[in-house]
Amino acid sequence: MLSYAASPSQSPLLEETIGDNFESTARRFPNAPALIDVPTNRSWTYAELDRQVSDVAAGLLLRGIQAGDRVGIWSPNCAEWTIAQYATAKAGAILVNVNPAYRQAELDFVVKQSGMRMLLTAPSDQRNDYEAMARTALETGDSLDTLVFLSGDGAGSFAALEAEGRDSGGPGAAALAERMAGLQPGDPINIQYTSGTTGFPKGATLTHSNILNNGYFIGELLGYTEADRVVLPVPFYHCFGMVIGNLAALSHGAATIIPSRTFDAGRALAAVETHRGTSLYGVPTMFIAELGLPDFDRYDLSSLRTGVMAGSPCPEEIMKRVIGEMNMAEVAICYGMTETSPVSTMTRRGDSLARRTRTVGRTMPHMETQVVDPGSGKQVPCGEIGELCTRGYSVMAGYWNQPEATALAVDSEGWMHTGDLARMDEEGYVSVEGRIKDMVIRGGENIYPREIEEFLYTHPSIQDVQVIGVPDERYGEELMACIIPVPGAPEPDAAAIAEFCRDRLAHYKIPRYVQIRASFPMTVSGKIRKVAMREEATIGLAGTGTPAVS
Repeated sequence: MLSYAASPSQSPLLEETIGDNFESTARRFPNAPALIDVPTNRSWTYAELDRQVSDVAAGLLLRGIQAGDRVGIWSPNCAEWTIAQYATAKAGAILVNVNPAYRQAELDFVVKQSGMRMLLTAPSDQRNDYEAMARTALETGDSLDTLVFLSGDGAGSFAALEAEGRDSGGPGAAALAERMAGLQPGDPINIQYTSGTTGFPKGATLTHSNILNNGYFIGELLGYTEADRVVLPVPFYHCFGMVIGNLAALSHGAATIIPSRTFDAGRALAAVETHRGTSLYGVPTMFIAELGLPDFDRYDLSSLRTGVMAGSPCPEEIMKRVIGEMNMAEVAICYGMTETSPVSTMTRRGDSLARRTRTVGRTMPHMETQVVDPGSGKQVPCGEIGELCTRGYSVMAGYWNQPEATALAVDSEGWMHTGDLARMDEEGYVSVEGRIKDMVIRGGENIYPREIEEFLYTHPSIQDVQVIGVPDERYGEELMACIIPVPGAPEPDAAAIAEFCRDRLAHYKIPRYVQIRASFPMTVSGKIRKVAMREEATIGLAGTGTPAVS
C-alpha cells in the first residue's frame, strides 16, 4: 500500500469571500461576543465588530486603497489587528503580515518587495521603536505613501481612519458594498513572509478561499459553536493566530480572546479562568511554560475542553499533562506550513493519546497528502520515510513576484513540497520525523532527531530537549542534545545521558555532546530555530574542541 491519502467531505468548500462570510456570521449571532481584548478591557459583539470593520474598510477606500493594493500591518496582537484583518478583506486589499520582530532592513525589504502602499504600525515600546522605523521606511520606500498608527487619535491614527469611514455615511457604505460585490474567493488577500534558503524572505500569497476554508474546516473539526471562547496567545502575524485562531473561531460564531500583546503564560491562564475559555492555543513550549508556572494549580481551567497545538511535535509527557491537568481532553494537533494556509493534517477529537503525540493526524477535508522519495518523486510504501507533499484548495497562489521560487515549491501537478520527512500508516495518519535538512547522517546512518528527543523527555531531569547534528571529522556528523533542565534538578552531563541511553537506544543514536541551555532560539510563532542552534554549537566546537557545556 502506497503512502497516499485523500479526505473528501460531505461539507462543501465555502465559495465566498472572508468579508461576506463574516457578515453572514454577524447576522446569525449579532449579540454574541466576538472579540475580547484583555489588556485594554475592551469587547465587541458580532454586530459591533462588523460595524467597526466596515467603518475601517470604508476609511481605506476613502484613502484611495484599491482592490489588490497591499496594506501592511506591523504589530503584536491587539484588537486592531483583528479589525484590520477583516477590514482589508472587505476592501479587497491584500494584507501584508509583518513580523513584529523585524528590524529596519527587514521591514524595508518587505515594504519594497510587496509594493506596500499603506502600513498600519504599532506604538513604540521598550523593545521596538516601531514608529521611527516606519517613518524611515516611508522615506525610503518606493511605493509606501501612508502610515497609520494603531494608537492615539490624531490625523494619522487608526481611530481617524475608522472615523472617516464612519462619517462617510451612506455614500461610504454604498462604495464598500460595490467593492465587496466585485471581489472573488480566488482573489489574493494575504501575504505572509517565510524564510528562504537564500536568507531573503519569500511572500506566500494566500487567497480568500485558501485561508477562509482552512480556518472553517479547522473550526469544524474542533466542534466550534457560538458557545466557544477561544484564547489566543499565539501571534496574529502568523497563520496560527489569524487563520487557525481568528478565522476558525469567527466563522463559527465563537468568541476570540486576546490575553496579552505577546505570549505570557500567566496571562493566558488568567484569561481562560476569567472569561471561561473553552479552547486554548499554543506551541508545545507555551504549554510547557504554562504547566511550569509556580502557581499553576491556582488557575481554574475547568471550562477548557479543546485547543490546538502546532509548530513542533508535542512530547507525550506534556500531552498527558495538558489533557489531565488542563482539562483539554479534545486538544488537537495541527500540522502544515504558511504555504498551505496553513493546516494540511490534523488529529480528530476521538484520537488516542498515541495518535496525538506520535502523529500529526490525518489529511484535512478536501485535501490530499502523499509521501514520496525525495529523489525520484515516487510514492513510498506505507511506513517508509520520504518527503511529505500536500495538494488541494489550501496550496498558496504562489510566492509574491517570485515565479521561479514558486515553481521549486509547487510542482506541475499542484503538489506543495514541504521539505519535511514523514511516514504514513495504512490508516492515513502521518508522523513527521523532522526537516530533510535536520536529518543527521552519522557514519552513513540516517538519524531522525525526533525519536531521540521523545526518549530523552522521559529523563527526570529534562524539562525540554532538542537534538541537533554537529560537524565531526570521523563520522561527518555527531549528535548533540541541547537540554533545558527541570528547575532544581541536577544538570545531566554527556556521561549521564549516555548511561541513560545505553541499552535503550542504538549506539549511534546516543548523543556524544550535551549542552545545557536556559532557552532555545525561537521564531515569533514559537518554532525552534535548529539552524541557529547548529550554528552556535559549531562555533563552540570549532573554538574549544568541545561544546560550551558537555
